Amino acid sequence: MRKIISALTVVICTTVACEQAPKADKAKVTEAQTVQVGTGNAYLADTATSVVEWVGTKPTGKHHGTLKLAGGAIYVKDDTTITGGQLTINMHSLRNIDLAADTSMQHKLENELKGSLFFDVNQFPSATFEITSVKPFRPSVGEDVELKDATHTILGNLSIKGVTKNISFPAKITIDPHKVTAIASFNIDRTLWGINYRADKSLQDKLINSLVNISLHITATR
Repeated sequence: MRKIISALTVVICTTVACEQAPKADKAKVTEAQTVQVGTGNAYLADTATSVVEWVGTKPTGKHHGTLKLAGGAIYVKDDTTITGGQLTINMHSLRNIDLAADTSMQHKLENELKGSLFFDVNQFPSATFEITSVKPFRPSVGEDVELKDATHTILGNLSIKGVTKNISFPAKITIDPHKVTAIASFNIDRTLWGINYRADKSLQDKLINSLVNISLHITATR
């Protein structure tokens, strides 16, 4: 039976061009790390302009949407060095973009993603990212980096649905006396945070890719 399922999966992916997660740097994931208190000046997250974009894929297509920040701050010492910070993501703000022309399907998808099978936003209304380290970006020898203009590597504890893992990814960061901006795009495996719906290896459960693309567009101001 497993061989039959695998063969059918290959056939389906061949005939409908299986969508994969967008090409991006893969976040490195480890166990949660100790969070240090940030020092220096506090730059408050601009919740009006900052956005977290997401892309989920399946064999027959993909969906794209956004999440908004509920708040947060980034701490900068001597106007040059990020010493810490935290961002809170409003999970109730989850929106789909690509189905905007079909509001019925759009709302159905949003409700499904907010439901207990995925993010369960009624029980877990927020996700958090706490910075554990920011250091100059230095790729390993032979490392293929998608974010070609990356300036830093960000490490932080990402908490979703009560599960916390430390992730690291390249980012482009700019700092001036009044504003900090950070841009990044990376793929993470949602199952590491217990979001396992349709992530099994069987044909039926492989309809949703376990890899999710996350793009950060963060602005914080003094």
